[in-house]
Amino acid sequence: MIEDLARALHVSHGIFYTLLFGALIISSLLAGFILNRVLHRWAMKLGNGGGSAFFSLLESLPIPLLLIASLYLGLESLPLPRRFEHIGSHLIFALVILVMMYYPARVIVLALRRAGQKEPGMLRVTQPAAFVVRTLFALLGTIIFLENIGVSLTAVWTTLGVGSVAVALALQETLSNFFSGLYLLADRPVSPNDYIKLDSNQEGYVVRIGWRSTILRTLGNNYVVIPNSTLAKATITNYSAPETRMSYTLPVSVAHGTDPNRVEKVLLEATREALRDGLEGLLANPEPSVGFIPGFGPYSLDFSLSVQIRQFTDQYLVQSELRKRILKKFQEAGINMPFPTRTLVLDMSTQDLLSGGPQS
Repeated sequence: MIEDLARALHVSHGIFYTLLFGALIISSLLAGFILNRVLHRWAMKLGNGGGSAFFSLLESLPIPLLLIASLYLGLESLPLPRRFEHIGSHLIFALVILVMMYYPARVIVLALRRAGQKEPGMLRVTQPAAFVVRTLFALLGTIIFLENIGVSLTAVWTTLGVGSVAVALALQETLSNFFSGLYLLADRPVSPNDYIKLDSNQEGYVVRIGWRSTILRTLGNNYVVIPNSTLAKATITNYSAPETRMSYTLPVSVAHGTDPNRVEKVLLEATREALRDGLEGLLANPEPSVGFIPGFGPYSLDFSLSVQIRQFTDQYLVQSELRKRILKKFQEAGINMPFPTRTLVLDMSTQDLLSGGPQS
């Protein structure tokens, strides 16, 4: 019947069978695409439940399965040239391997994605984990396909064994930064928008934690790029954790002989006035406090005024404004600020020498 149709169309059998085979493949791709859209729509309607995950898994199946079926049907029913049969058989095998490798990886990736949706903090770990899963299954599928079509991988494994050592040595720093980045994403000592300071004195807001480096934005609005391996080994002070509010201690010194109770009263008055005036960044709770700490200095009596500020960067405006208010209050109360003084005791010979008198 097919041969009669080819004669009626005045087309050679080989060309006619090839066109028919192509039409079969195209129709299977179209049908698979339509089914894919239908399943995708159902997955979107069901939201984030288990049904959505089921249809999300199924939506990619129609195209490869229908393509495998059409290839098999065409190779079995149409007398195609041997070259086409050879290519078609390898294509069917490749598609079977694709399905066998893709869908287990898809199940794992969907499970990781759902875990990330339930725990947003896990997204930074699940995303690179999903990439690793896809890479491993793709590598495994490629190895199985090449082995079954007769490509010997012995030489490849030997080359990779020698080459991996050279690559590992050449990329030692890059790999160190990569795995340090994974550690930072998993352990979460810092997060984007945190204000941190390293023991090497670099400080700023965390902009991004990448695969190789972490970017800080300083208060001067400049970027500092820190390798992840350096950040992983550093001692980090995170001023945004466990909360952005923090305590700030302002040292204040007065002259010896000043009544400490009077100093405490003046410091608290100045701070409460700033709170009543709505000084930006200064918090009323917990209430400010004054301590006679560290106490007796060589030239002064040293006090500590403790206040609560909204976030780390508010300390600069708060301490500047408090200092101005405290200085004004001290001047009104007659409290003197200290300055270094020394008393020199001279022996008689030195006094005579300085006065120009006789020397003994």
